[in-house]
Order: sequence, then C-alpha cells, then structure tokens
Amino acid sequence: MSTEQRKIGVAVVGTGFGKAIHIPGFQHHPRTEVVAVYNRDLGKAKAIADSHNIPYAYNQLEKILALPEVEAVSISTPPFLHYEMGKMALEAGKHLLLEKPMNMSAQETRELYHLAAKKGLVATADFEFRFVPAWQLLAEYLQQGYVGQTRLIKIDWLVASRANPERPWNWYSRKDMGGGALGAIGSHAFDYINWLFGSVQRLCANLTCAIKERPDPNAGGELKPVDADDTCLIILELADGTPCQLSISSVTYQGRGHWLEVYGDRATLVLGSDNLKDYIHGFRLMAAPAGKSLAEVEIPKRLAFPQVFTDGRLAPFIRVVDRWVESIDAGESLVPSLREGVYSQLLMDLTHQSNEHRCWVNVPDLDAFLSDVETREN
Repeated sequence: MSTEQRKIGVAVVGTGFGKAIHIPGFQHHPRTEVVAVYNRDLGKAKAIADSHNIPYAYNQLEKILALPEVEAVSISTPPFLHYEMGKMALEAGKHLLLEKPMNMSAQETRELYHLAAKKGLVATADFEFRFVPAWQLLAEYLQQGYVGQTRLIKIDWLVASRANPERPWNWYSRKDMGGGALGAIGSHAFDYINWLFGSVQRLCANLTCAIKERPDPNAGGELKPVDADDTCLIILELADGTPCQLSISSVTYQGRGHWLEVYGDRATLVLGSDNLKDYIHGFRLMAAPAGKSLAEVEIPKRLAFPQVFTDGRLAPFIRVVDRWVESIDAGESLVPSLREGVYSQLLMDLTHQSNEHRCWVNVPDLDAFLSDVETREN
C-alpha cells in the first residue's frame, strides 16, 4: 500500500478537548483512524469508544501503547500529565501529537524533544493559529514587508470564558497543574509571536487572579482556592528591538475578543475577531498604507479551509493533522514541532519568573537552550 493510502492508527489520550476535536478530526482525516481511546475512568472510556466506533478503550496507558494497531498518540489531558504520558508514548515507539501548553516546564518539553529525535519519531505541537486562513494571509503580508519597519505590536485577547465566578473549580484553577490563562491561550500567543515576528530578547510580566475561589461540584459546592492566573499583562522586546504588548484575560465580560495590531512606518495591519464563543471563527484581516483608512482584505481561496464546521476549532486541527501525517510520511518533525513547543513553554516559564521577581528577564537563544541538555548529558 502506498504512503498516500496507508491509514495511521491513532490513540486519543484525554477526552475533553480530545473528544470534542481530536476524535472527530482524526475520523474526518482520510489518513488517520482512531483505534483506541484513554480515560482514567474506564466506564467513560468505553462509552466514548462505543459512541464513536473505536475498537479499544482503556484506563491504563500501558495497555494502549502495547497495541500494535497504535502507531501514533495524541495527548490532550491536563498539562501536568503531559510529560509522563508523552515520555511513555515515545519510549513505546509511537509518534506524538501534543496539546498546548506542552508541559509544566520548558525543561520537560526539551527532554521530550530530544527523546523524539533519539527515537526517530515525529513529535508535533498543536499550534492551530498557524493554519487559520486569515493568520496565514497576515504572515504573507509580513513576509512581503508590507508594514515596513515595525514600530509596535499590540495583542489583546480578552474573553469571558471564566468570568462567571460560579464556573466550577477543577485542575484549571491550580497553578501546579498547569491551569490558568497563560497556559491556555498565552501558549498560542507566544508561538505565533515567534512565527510571525521572530524571537524575543526580554520580557516583563504581571499575572493576576481576579476570582480567588470557585465552587467544587465534587465537594458539594464547597468553595476552593484558585491560584492560577486569569489575567496576564506582558511586555516583550523582540530580538530586533520592536516592542510588543500582550494583554490576556479570561474574566472580561464583553471583552473585545482576539486582536493583533501591527504598526509600521509604511502601513498598519489589524487582524481580529470579536467572537467570544469560538476562538477560530470570525477572523478578519484589515490593512492600510500610511495615512489611509483600514480596509478589509479578502482571504484568497487558496488559503481557505476546504470545509468549515460548526465548531471552528475543527478545521485548523485537521490541518495540524495534515502536517502530522506529512511529517510521519517524511520521517521528520515538520513545523510546528516540539522545537516550537519548547520555545512557547520557555516564554511561559520566564513570564512566571518575571512575575514572581517583579523584573525584566532575558530570553536565552533557543538553540543554546536546546543544546544545553546535550552538554549536561554528555
């Protein structure tokens, strides 16, 4: 059977985002087949498998990794579980698709990056914005030098997803489990800043938590403490000296949505969506030469999704799967790989460090950071 026809057997580990997006995405893709599903609750795993016609369901990852039908694994469990699960999958010889935030630290992500390379396996990061048409068009405008010399980059990502204090307490409320707005959406922002504008030289951050208690439905509605951030204000200085302002919040009623503004000496580009219910649907790109009014730019058909879905997250995820499959066929991890995942995680680590010490922190060169583990191990 040719590579173009061969089906890749995938195990889906984690059934929140995994059930909503990973399973339908893999089942839609012509080259992937979901052959196993993991949930720590065996009854839930079996129910999901039955409802989606998936052959195997387990609450033990070892059993899934032992299946010869499983060639690749996608992990969308809470972040504090990613490292051990990712390591187990790679040690078992399975290709890896890892959700963001990658892990609890850049060191953990770096270890997985090197382990995948050592094993000759593909490890892909689910950075979906790289595959959204309006974002791809923005990237083309920037690559063509449309704005000229960049003067300022401003990002607002203000949503109401956790604005209601009655929203239940869970792992997302805990910093030590990888919860918080920085991990949930800041990880995406750090990746696309690097993709669109290059590396970061230094940063300064202030992280806050507005809603300090939430009811735990598993404890009769008892209020439990929240220490994960829900608002992040970050200033970054890019390697070329350009200032970048990043404002993120998940507790802003009627927040303006997700907007990226690029100001240069020749022109301005504004990309944004005010859709607060779907973080992919609704993006528009507007452009204006210096002194002119902003006008919306039509997205060319060559960039458009071949199919759109009710849930906007599904179409870009399928494009991530395209890249994952392409990488597996090629025998190498194509962008976005865990290399990009390491950088996003590194910027998150340094954001926490800056917030704790109330100071600017310098960002190390990615190649130096990646090679440091090799130096220490040899």
